[in-house]
Amino acid sequence: MTDKPQDRVLIFDTTLRDGEQSPGATMTHGEKLEIAQLLDEMGVDIIEAGFPIASEGDFAAVSEIARQSQNAVICGLARAQLPDIDRCWEAVKHARRPRIHTFIGTSPLHRAIPNLTQDEMAERIHETVSRARNLCDNVQWSPMDATRTELDYLYRVVEIAIKAGATTINIPDTVGYTAPRESADLIAKLIENVPGADEIIFATHCHNDLGMATANSLAAVEAGARQIECTINGLGERAGNTALEEVVMAMKVRNDIMPFQTGVDSTKIMNISRRVATVSGFAVQYNKAIVGKNAFAHESGIHQDGMLKNAETFEIMRPEDVGLTETNIVMGKHSGRAALRSKLENLGYELGDNQLKDVFVRFKELADRKKEIYDEDLIALMRTATDPEADRIKLKSMHVTCGTDGPNEARMTLIVDGQELSTEQSGDGPVDASFKCIKALVEHSARLQLYQVAAVTEGTDAQATVSVRMEEEGRIVTGQSADTDTVVASARAYIHALNRLLVRRKKGGTDQREVSYKVVS
Repeated sequence: MTDKPQDRVLIFDTTLRDGEQSPGATMTHGEKLEIAQLLDEMGVDIIEAGFPIASEGDFAAVSEIARQSQNAVICGLARAQLPDIDRCWEAVKHARRPRIHTFIGTSPLHRAIPNLTQDEMAERIHETVSRARNLCDNVQWSPMDATRTELDYLYRVVEIAIKAGATTINIPDTVGYTAPRESADLIAKLIENVPGADEIIFATHCHNDLGMATANSLAAVEAGARQIECTINGLGERAGNTALEEVVMAMKVRNDIMPFQTGVDSTKIMNISRRVATVSGFAVQYNKAIVGKNAFAHESGIHQDGMLKNAETFEIMRPEDVGLTETNIVMGKHSGRAALRSKLENLGYELGDNQLKDVFVRFKELADRKKEIYDEDLIALMRTATDPEADRIKLKSMHVTCGTDGPNEARMTLIVDGQELSTEQSGDGPVDASFKCIKALVEHSARLQLYQVAAVTEGTDAQATVSVRMEEEGRIVTGQSADTDTVVASARAYIHALNRLLVRRKKGGTDQREVSYKVVS
């Protein structure tokens, strides 16, 4: 099939903006730069790097990503306000290919928020899109909650944005309300009825509140949209956004009925999926399409028999198409650094010598406790790598006593800002006692929102991966850790979250030195 120019669908990734708005998914500066580099390398066309006016941290991250990007368009988000647009331009202007993305809510519900009439909003749109276009020749405009906006008014404001200089018009299904037939119909009507529609690119931005984000995005493309806004792992507010891996692989696997092309290297999907899951603290559900642990797993006897005879019997795509290597048992306590480096590279991790040295020590410690080291164990090991920006609290030692008859107690020693602190606490089980030890040594008002344990592999010696989510004065942080001892993993995950909280305090204006700790006898 000939690849016609109009068959090219642009992939606009908003993991670093909309994805990071998921409660608890805030990433550090270094993590944002790393994810942006991976997105750039995999062939994403546009990276929405952040919301520059939201904070100094967001501005710094967008600016640095703009400077470092090699291929992708770097986009910043701005409300329909002149200071937002000016700040956005200051952040993206150093990119080889900058874009300003400005938006305003156009539905009756959203117009009521700034209390603007239809005419007043139309004037605001013309003014702000014009300002953006005077600064940058690549301007995207979005009528937020477009799918619940009156059709005649949507025609009107889209035309205004095009005349003011917008080069991309994004049609957001902000609350995941629409259905595939409606999504396609809306794009088709806009193309048919809005003057100048043939001169710009229409985009689609779908949320997954009703589980139809991918279907709605693909329907919009079939109707004429040529840009899909999406995130890695479907990360995003509420039920998330359209998943990048799903739309990319849908168009690749079903190219017979969806003859569209993207520039994404699908073999890099698994690596970035794992990395985003790690830095965001949002684990990928086992049965998630494309990137879930069970996406290429077969337990049914009939399925296994079919797979042995012909993999295509029950797999519509090859694992290697998404960068997945077959799980095998080749690593153990006798494996050396070279073997570990090679295995990690196969799993998508490239480490410097110092990083490898640290990981190798922890690998040997794990190998002494576990007979068989699976790929999943190594991935979990990489997840527990300490954040370079969040290493002020360290677990030195702990001992717990628990059972049906005796007290549930924990003894713990932490290193806090270089000072060794110890305490003993009792609780409702060993995990509760351990968390009380940490809170006694590092006083804070954070509330535990989530405590989740999952086994990495099978067997009684399997590693447990623990995820912790905490909230303090509107700041939400997550922590993760893995260990063959569930209680140890729990304590380290709690500490990981606390370390991240200290970083968030600093970014929020609190001096990083303001940490209250004490020795409890």
